[in-house]
Amino acid sequence: MDIPIKKKTFTASRIAMLVGGILLLALIAFVLISSGGNSKLNVDKERISINTANKGIFQENIPVNGVVLPITTIYLDALEGGRVEEKFVEDGTIMEAGDPILRLSNTDLELSLVNQETQVYNLLTQMQISQTAARQNTINRLNQKTDVENNLIEAERVYKLNQRLYEKGAIGKQELIESENNYNYQNQRMELAEEVLKQDSIATEQEVNQSKNSYSRTQKALELMRKKVEDLIVRAPVDGQLTSLDAEIGQSKNKGERLGQIDVVSGYKVRVDVDEHYISRIYTGQQGTFNMNNKEYTVEIKKVYTQVNNGRFQVDMNFVEEVPEGIRRGQTLQIRVALSQEKQAILIPKGGFFQQTGGNWIFKVSEDGSRAFKVDIQLGSQNTEYYEVIQGLQPGDKVITSNYDNFGDIQELVLD
Repeated sequence: MDIPIKKKTFTASRIAMLVGGILLLALIAFVLISSGGNSKLNVDKERISINTANKGIFQENIPVNGVVLPITTIYLDALEGGRVEEKFVEDGTIMEAGDPILRLSNTDLELSLVNQETQVYNLLTQMQISQTAARQNTINRLNQKTDVENNLIEAERVYKLNQRLYEKGAIGKQELIESENNYNYQNQRMELAEEVLKQDSIATEQEVNQSKNSYSRTQKALELMRKKVEDLIVRAPVDGQLTSLDAEIGQSKNKGERLGQIDVVSGYKVRVDVDEHYISRIYTGQQGTFNMNNKEYTVEIKKVYTQVNNGRFQVDMNFVEEVPEGIRRGQTLQIRVALSQEKQAILIPKGGFFQQTGGNWIFKVSEDGSRAFKVDIQLGSQNTEYYEVIQGLQPGDKVITSNYDNFGDIQELVLD
């Protein structure tokens, strides 16, 4: 008789399946718990920067670099082209107004001057000849008038005498009429002589005025030509230092070509490059500050150049009150330009966190300092040192301002 074998309830395969199911359920539970709670990361306090939000005076400013330049620069251009014949000074020389710098030669210009001088002398000679002829003509007219006047006096004498003789019957009427006609004729000649002399005087005066005007214009042209020749000697227009002199003996220079510049060394200004993003917020009168030799100095915008090149525009700034001792042309200054008035605000120091968060959130440290949590914030303006906090933080709150590159999507930091 066969004895029935009793089957085991827990076989090895069943046990394995059971254990696998339990592990699967545990894994699912762990994932659910992990996704339902905050992810955490242990962070060493020594590797992060923790700062406190404080309420204080805030002023928006931007950092810019400026180059020290002379207060005024006068450019030297060749007023006339020519060949460099002589250099009187070298680059860097301190000049006084009118001091010669170099001499150019221009044969065509010098020949034009000689021709112009000859033209003036010829015109002057012609004027003298014309004036002599006019005076001789006037003398002849006066002599003619004198003759006519003498004939008129004689005709008048004879006519009056014949009138008396005719009344006494000593002469006939025919003789009286002849003497009367001659008297009238000489009167007409006298009137004509006076009119001719008058017209001659007017014509002579007009000719003299025209000759004077012509001579004056020619003389001015000569003076201008002489000035052009004088401009071949380049002189310092103002007191200052000669810089950037670009001329060598034997070199040809075209008219209008840059030869150098004179820097007025009585003062300095600072030329600053500013990002075009701020072009609508930069205007004359704004001030900036910089530190030099452990002392703070103030500069003020005096001129804004609105032309944008390579994403930047320039402004000129003058020193307010005091100029730093020992400052030199070409020196670079790091300036903070104020864009707003001072005001009270909640401030946090600038840091690397902004690159990851864009200022939308930050890690806030708990009161006991053991943990840090993600909190939403809103930042306003900024300057070279601080961000303005509009909302999300209160004075006294501690925040992590260092870089967040290694934190990923962590919601909570455990500070060791």
